[in-house]
This record gives sequence, C-alpha cells and structure tokens, in this order.
Amino acid sequence: MTNSRQNTAQDSPVGADGFDRRTLLKGVAGFAAAAAAVSPALARDYGPHAEPQRYPDPDIVVIDEKRFKAKVGNTTIKRLFTGCLWAEGPAWNTQGQYLVWSDIPNNRQLRYLDDDGHISQQFRKPSNESNGNTFDYEGRQITAERTRLVRFEHNGTVTVLAEKANDKPLNGPNDMVVNPSDKSIWFTDPGYGSINLYEGQNAHNGSNQPFQKEAVYRVDAQSGAVTKVADEPFKPNGIAFSQDYKKLYVCDTGITHYPNAKNVIWQYDINGDKLSNGKVFIDMTLDGKSGFPDGLRVDTDGNIWVGAGWVGEGYDGVHIFAPDGQRIGQIKLPEICANVCFGGKKRNRLFMTASQSLYAVYVETQGAHIC
Repeated sequence: MTNSRQNTAQDSPVGADGFDRRTLLKGVAGFAAAAAAVSPALARDYGPHAEPQRYPDPDIVVIDEKRFKAKVGNTTIKRLFTGCLWAEGPAWNTQGQYLVWSDIPNNRQLRYLDDDGHISQQFRKPSNESNGNTFDYEGRQITAERTRLVRFEHNGTVTVLAEKANDKPLNGPNDMVVNPSDKSIWFTDPGYGSINLYEGQNAHNGSNQPFQKEAVYRVDAQSGAVTKVADEPFKPNGIAFSQDYKKLYVCDTGITHYPNAKNVIWQYDINGDKLSNGKVFIDMTLDGKSGFPDGLRVDTDGNIWVGAGWVGEGYDGVHIFAPDGQRIGQIKLPEICANVCFGGKKRNRLFMTASQSLYAVYVETQGAHIC
C-alpha cells in the first residue's frame, strides 16, 4: 500500500513565462502516480526492519469526525505475524490473555501471547481446517471446523455442538457468537469448507452445491437442539450481536456463488430464541466499488467493525459503521481482511486477520463482548 495522497491543484492562471501551471502540475502528478505504481520503495513496509511510522497513522481514516472517535493519534497499525495462507477467525481469551486464529489451508491454529508477543505456529494442528473461533463465558474455545461446530473443554475433551441440521449434514460452519443471557450459540453455515479443496474437502464432487440451504442456526445450551433462525442471506458468513444484544448482524458473501447476491450486511431483531424483521442494513459499496463483508464485531458504542476486501488498495481492510449503518471510518491494510476481534488487557486492541498476516492497532473504544 502506498502512503502517497492525491493532491488537488487549485486553479491558477498561465504564468508570465508562458507555462500553464495547472498543466505542469498535472504532468508532475501523473509522473508521481506512475512511479508509485512501479516502485516498491514507496509501499508501506510492515517488515521487521521497517522504519517507524509517523503519527497519526494515515491508514486509519476518519470519514465522519463527529461520529468516529476511536482513532488514537499516537499509535499505529502493526503487523504481528505473516506466513499464513488464509488467516481467519481471531478470538481473544480473557483468562489466558492470548489470541487464537486459524490458517485454513495450512490446517492449523496459531496463538499470540500478549505478555511477550510469542506466537505458537502450531497451537492446534491438524485443526480440521478450522475457520471461525470464539470463547464462551467459561473460557472454553468454540471452533467452526470444516463440517462441524465443536467446543474444547477444560479437561482436554472435545464436545461436538452441531454437525447436522434438519436431519442433513451442515454445509460447513463459519462463524459464531455466544449469548450470555442463556448461553446459546448462534452460528453461520455457508459451506466454504465443504465445496473448496483449498479450505477443506470438496464433499460435492466439484458441484459446489450445498447439502442444504445456507442458513443461520442457534444451538440451545440446555437441550443442544440446533434450530434454523434465518436463511435470507445467500451465504451467511460473519455474525455478531449488537452491544445490547437486541440485534443480530450477519455478513452475506453469497456473491462468490450466486450472481444475484450483493455485498451487504443483514440486521435482525432478536426475540428470545428467534429472529424477526430481517433486512439489508449495510451496503458495502464505497466510491462505486464493493467488497466482501467477511467478519465483524461491535464496540461498546454500538459501532460495527467489518473486515472486508477483494477490491484493492484504498478499500481492503476494516470498515467502521455507526449504529445506524453509516460508514464513519476505515483502517486500510495492504491485504484483504477476513475478520476482526477486540482484545488486549483493556479490550481496546483490534486484531485483524488479513490474508497472510495478523495485524493489530489500539483504538479508543472497547469490544462490546468478550470476544
């Protein structure tokens, strides 16, 4: 990603020497743009020997100054690790003060320790091509594996929470959240792991057809029953509660397989164990370009932080939306961002899994939920 910013030349008359200064400035700007496109030296360096980044970080973009108050002026985006093939599902463990995330094609989970920055590159391997992760209110890790949703108990055993729905196999769970009021688990089932050899095993002989309609499900904490609660999104992906647990947000990445799908985020009202009033809440289009909304989390002010990409420089990264769905800020990354979570000792550090790397930045807000 380049750090250059486009300058707008003000109108100016032809100079006394006969040169049109506007034409000259346009020519210089064009040359600079061409040089930036071919010169890797102008790209931001996130490597171990990178020069310090001047404050404030220009890649943390405030779109609405009145509403986006989370930018910290004296901090910068850090790349904590690189070397994944497709990084996904960051989750923060409050008790252990560490972050877990998935590297799907490499069939592993990694762990970042907050105390010294140590990274275990094989925290779990094999991981059954795990995707999303979270922790429940007892500190147990919940993971969306290729074909099932599981929980890792404190004694080392694994509990299968869901592998079927409607008497059919799950397509491939993706992301999940836990409701503290009743300990229920809500998860999405788009099926990428079962139709993509790179991220799992193609269980459909190359047909790319799901076992059943892609949907959002709820696992009851008492009975273990798996109930479908929504299926309007073409491919429900990231999922998050609002800060007051009255709304549920679901990313739709159906455009990967369905031509009529759009890059949007759905909103539902939560009524006990059911959802209602489903509607398209956020359109990811920015300046005429639209990228996938992959994963999302919510802060204590109700703002929605969305990992997004597949557009390119200036778009890929994190998009921040106010509770009414208006875009108020961005964090630009040099890679496609899949997912985000809040962590750290004060829950004010945003972790971002982006393609091959793990990034983090401190923000002047906190995650609304434990993970």
